[in-house]
Amino acid sequence: MMKEFWDSRYAESEFAYGTEANEFLKEELVKLPVGKLLFPADGEGRNSVFAATLGYEVTSFDISQEGRNKAMQLAANKQVEIDYHVGSLENLNLKKEQFDAIPFIFAHFPSSIKSNYHQTIVGFLKPGGKVIFEAFSKKHIEYNFVNEKVGGPRDVATLCSIAGIENDFKDFEIIELREQEVELNEGKYHIGTGSVIRFVGRKK
Repeated sequence: MMKEFWDSRYAESEFAYGTEANEFLKEELVKLPVGKLLFPADGEGRNSVFAATLGYEVTSFDISQEGRNKAMQLAANKQVEIDYHVGSLENLNLKKEQFDAIPFIFAHFPSSIKSNYHQTIVGFLKPGGKVIFEAFSKKHIEYNFVNEKVGGPRDVATLCSIAGIENDFKDFEIIELREQEVELNEGKYHIGTGSVIRFVGRKK
């Protein structure tokens, strides 16, 4: 069901969340040495393609073939290469401890698999590697009811909390972890004021 939803959204002619990278990601990437990055739930590739333009070696994945199609189009336009896989996490041929950083940018997973996915994905991160994380907080549901254009899941259990991040990334040194209000202007599905969890952590 989720695959059909995202395929339908990404099949639209315009980029659902725009072609510009997420602002928090931009701020954090400049602090990292160039290396290998993994982008879970990469959608139409705006974030991974941006990283590739900075010289990072980029791998990404998503359940949507339509998302990959748009991402490869964007990569071609920017004259960069990304290694984009389509499928569920269980079916990807990724190796343990192969990435220098993993950005989770609005990578919302269903509540039934969310913690397991977070913990499995960071297994692909090298010791000393960083997670860069931004996702809607549980409080965001209130913002969504006021302005549905700001987007985000309507299921509170799918949304994130500080306690949840502390639990899912317990083997990390916390560099930054906060809940904050943000103004989003990302395509046509992230427009307006929202509430997010931002986390930067280093794997011990």
